Amino acid sequence: MFEVVIGLEVHIQLNTKTKIFCSCATSFGEEANTNVCPVCLGLPGALPVLNKEAVKKAINFGYAINATVHKKSVFNRKNYFYPDLPKGYQISQFEIPIVENGELCIDFDDGSTKRIGITRAHLEEDAGKSVHEEGYSKVDLNRAGTPLLEIVSEPDIRSIDETIRYLKKLHAIVRYLDISDANMQEGSFRCDVNVSIRPKGDDNLYTRVEIKNMNSFKFIQKALEYEIQRQIEAWEDGVYDKEVYQETRLFDTQSGTTVSMRGKEDSAEYRYFPEPDLLPVILSDEMIEEGKKIPELPDEKKSRYIQEFGIKEYDAAVITSSLFMANFFEEMIKNGASAKNSVTWLTVELQGRLNKNGLTLENSPIKAKKLATLIKRIEDNTISAKAAKDVLDFLIENDKDIDDAIDELGLKQLSDDNSILAIIDEIISTNQDKVEEYKNGKDKLFGFFVGQCMKASKGKANPAKVNQLLKERLA
Repeated sequence: MFEVVIGLEVHIQLNTKTKIFCSCATSFGEEANTNVCPVCLGLPGALPVLNKEAVKKAINFGYAINATVHKKSVFNRKNYFYPDLPKGYQISQFEIPIVENGELCIDFDDGSTKRIGITRAHLEEDAGKSVHEEGYSKVDLNRAGTPLLEIVSEPDIRSIDETIRYLKKLHAIVRYLDISDANMQEGSFRCDVNVSIRPKGDDNLYTRVEIKNMNSFKFIQKALEYEIQRQIEAWEDGVYDKEVYQETRLFDTQSGTTVSMRGKEDSAEYRYFPEPDLLPVILSDEMIEEGKKIPELPDEKKSRYIQEFGIKEYDAAVITSSLFMANFFEEMIKNGASAKNSVTWLTVELQGRLNKNGLTLENSPIKAKKLATLIKRIEDNTISAKAAKDVLDFLIENDKDIDDAIDELGLKQLSDDNSILAIIDEIISTNQDKVEEYKNGKDKLFGFFVGQCMKASKGKANPAKVNQLLKERLA
């Protein structure tokens, strides 16, 4: 039996308007090599100037993870050659990062939690982007100089499940803080995974392999599944020392395998030295106090939902896992829907239909106010819960008001006593033999009468009214 040891290095692009050391825009999707200047192109004589907003966002993150925020931090040069690194070095923080010794707690479905240590979070500049086409490669330097916060975890993670939970929690936190859009498709939130194995009960750390630059939870899971199995098989076959060595690997999404990229460098190979063009970063007391003012984070919001709305811990965790979903939920309640029904209709009914149609909550055709109105129509007995599902299906395809959709589909519930009594009397008169059996003690037949009434009303009769009036009639 083997145990997995995983540590993560997550790079998030900070959502500043300009780059970390120059005034070029950080906007995504512009024409290649247009958001550039002598500083981010690394031209001789160009000098960096630190973006104060990037520092503020790093401070916010530090206090959000209960870390030490250093009043003094230092930038270094990390030297390596790569085509999309125009200066031939990266300005980063090595010896004294701005954030150190933090933590993040992950939640499990059974209500338990686990603390994952965060070694450090440091500021640095992003590299450019290589674009590989048939027979040649091009470099787009628009991204070069975009401010990054690199968040390095302790090797405390012991499974793929813990890895994904950690990453999703971290993803939620940076969005709650509004320090990054954390858009994985655009590379704003990407991850390097360091993974090794060891026999269960062994405390030694063995050779770690780094899987580089992954920006999809799905691919991270698949890459780990392959790499862990590769290392276990090498150990069991007696070739671990030959096949598993310190290296950087890439995940091939087509084959579902990790492939060797290069040998893994040690810090000495990067020849770190203090950045001569930047003074140490000294935080003022005012910046520190401002940085401590952080919004309600997922854990606090979850606790509040449980206490304020009386919802289950699991449901509160699901809703608060995304800031957008939490805001959607709160807007539903502000528009008059009950918390209990809001949970079900948001997380089960609406989410299920969105997933089926390849949509997300962000681009849902049904907004919070409309879903709240649908819930209110169930709660005021205008329609049944069953009919509401039909309305929701209809609204996914058609942009209509709730009441117009109910009328168009003919799903308004029968609630007046006279109409329901007429149906009940008809069912009783045509089923006298069943009535006699019921009166003679066959109580289970009550369900038969309810079913017949609902069938006769084509599902429109209010079930509670049917039950009440039917009991009175049969009595």
